[in-house]
Amino acid sequence: MPVCMLYSMRFPGIILLCVLGVQAHASPALPAYSSGYDPARDPFADGRAALQLARDTQRKVLIEVGGDWCSWCHVLDRFLNEHPVLRIRLHQTFVLLKVNVDEANGNSEFLSVFPRPLGYPHMYITDIDGTILYSQDTAEFLQDGKYSEQRFRAFLDRWSHTL
Repeated sequence: MPVCMLYSMRFPGIILLCVLGVQAHASPALPAYSSGYDPARDPFADGRAALQLARDTQRKVLIEVGGDWCSWCHVLDRFLNEHPVLRIRLHQTFVLLKVNVDEANGNSEFLSVFPRPLGYPHMYITDIDGTILYSQDTAEFLQDGKYSEQRFRAFLDRWSHTL
């Protein structure tokens, strides 16, 4: 039996702690407003908190509009989970604010100041004062029907060096 299997059978708790420790170090906990689309969340309160965190950490705010009903929103989440370097860089560059839109709660008052999205997910970038800097159609990240690592990296490159 390979040595690594012996250790994993004898010390599963230690291995689990090591894996969890590495994960905790690699990805600090995100604010609730960054973690998912929640129709019950108040985007105005979340937006104020995101702007404050952006000011405190010298990052921009990336507002991602979508919902749990949106298949491409899930595809984007999977893409970022499969490309941890891009995911980490995204969170180093931006404070992510996910805003839910669905039939029950379109958050139309909050979104009324933004350009109308062509589809979902849609991204808006603001500076630390809330000024809208850019509207990003995520379809532009697609290549051959899938999100492109190169195109997403170019997007991050464009915004990671400006404040």
